[in-house]
Amino acid sequence: MKAIRYTGLALFLFSLGLLLALFFASSYTLTEQLFNTQVKKEHQELLRPEVASMFGKTYGLSISFVNSLNSAIERVNDKKRAEQAWDQVIYDDYAGSITRAATSGVIKTHTTLLFILVFVVGSIGALMYLLPQAQLAGPPGIKNNGIFHNSLNNRGWMGILVGTLLILFYIALYFFDAYITNWIILVDPVQKLINPSGQSSQWFLYGFLYTFAVLVMGVRMLIKYRHSKYQVFRTISVMFFQLSFAFLIPEILVRLNQPYFDFKNMWPLDYDFFDAWHLNTLTSSGGLGLFMLVWGITLFAVGVPVFVYFFGKRWYCSWVCGCGGLAETAGDPFRQLSDKSLKAWKIERWLVHGVLVFAVIMTAGVLYSFFTGSDTIAGLSTYTWLRQPYGFFIGAIFSGVVGTGFYPLMGNRVWCRFGCPLAAYLGIVQRFKSRFRITTNGGQCISCGNCSTYCEMGIDVRWYAQRGQNIVRASCVGCGVCSSVCPRGVLNLENRDEDGRFGKPILIGNNSSTLQK
Repeated sequence: MKAIRYTGLALFLFSLGLLLALFFASSYTLTEQLFNTQVKKEHQELLRPEVASMFGKTYGLSISFVNSLNSAIERVNDKKRAEQAWDQVIYDDYAGSITRAATSGVIKTHTTLLFILVFVVGSIGALMYLLPQAQLAGPPGIKNNGIFHNSLNNRGWMGILVGTLLILFYIALYFFDAYITNWIILVDPVQKLINPSGQSSQWFLYGFLYTFAVLVMGVRMLIKYRHSKYQVFRTISVMFFQLSFAFLIPEILVRLNQPYFDFKNMWPLDYDFFDAWHLNTLTSSGGLGLFMLVWGITLFAVGVPVFVYFFGKRWYCSWVCGCGGLAETAGDPFRQLSDKSLKAWKIERWLVHGVLVFAVIMTAGVLYSFFTGSDTIAGLSTYTWLRQPYGFFIGAIFSGVVGTGFYPLMGNRVWCRFGCPLAAYLGIVQRFKSRFRITTNGGQCISCGNCSTYCEMGIDVRWYAQRGQNIVRASCVGCGVCSSVCPRGVLNLENRDEDGRFGKPILIGNNSSTLQK
């Protein structure tokens, strides 16, 4: 078994090393013919004098090529701004398209082979490493075997390295996609399978890697928590929804000339749902587009309160959501890093509800502009002061760079706990109007602390268990891991009548009093 695992680890590291090496594996040459095909005619006369020195010159790195190209565009824009010729300022993002067209080398000539070596061989290696774990680990169940005290899972050098790589990747993906052109080209074979006339983009690469991580690490999750039927079905659910609803169906819709739409995503997590371009796209796409619009509004306005009432926020956060799916699978090795302190809880409540308020105000401003045709409110631009800051700070930095890049540093639910406006909305409903609770049997609790250690949302579950109190917290996503790792069966996830939901009296000495938290 160990030989199989070591072989699998070697194959996985080979694929990972090859993926990183592909960043340096191409050359980039801009020709005048390529320039004419990629740049709009109205911009060619402006740009040609600035980029002429690049014609025929070969660059060995995407960074140097893109920097030279962007510098040329910026020189043109500086001149036009100085002349106040605002209509001639170039706002088009040519870096990505020109860099892709100028790319040559092994990534272009052997794309399919490289895809197989990176993702297929990497998957085989990962599975060879993970599957024997079921036999090597002995009987199913969670044991105190020190697995969370190594350099990867306890903020050691490996965790810091992984976190740094994730942060750098997200920054490149969101803001410098032209630099990772080779990786974008690498997933072209998958794009061609779904849409032969399509071409992979930065967001297709993101969606593919996201889904790939959920599926592969989902297998690990199934092995680790194989003793719990709840965890098995929950993991299969998030794998299914990510693969089908978040990845395949939207791409198939595009192939059918329909709007790109994720039927499981909703406002306010889908913060651009009410953007003018999105509303116009849906309303101009016939019956299906109108159905998507009605579906999206109904899901958050009716679906959330109804489903949360019967099942708690777990129906979405732990069974459907893509952010939760990645956190529960790829992020599972880091769940113990969530801060359980009272200070962290206070910050969490202010921050996550503050983002929700920001989302509501931003959306109100966007809708005001859409219906009135005015881009300003009280002299302030709704785009500059509301939509743009929200998209940058919340949509990109918080949910992406911090939300995932900080897995190895702050736990796997950083975004869900501190920043997700939808989680805040779901949590408010769950806290005040829901049948869901986690019941505890304090008489059976041995204070081992497994429940608190494994809680990804930073809840000190043991505090409740020791007192025999029900756990009713707005932040609880109902993942059920606290119950799965409890050796005494103290914790149970239940959907019952609301009566008695907030616990029962706690005996203190000879007197009884009710303590609720």
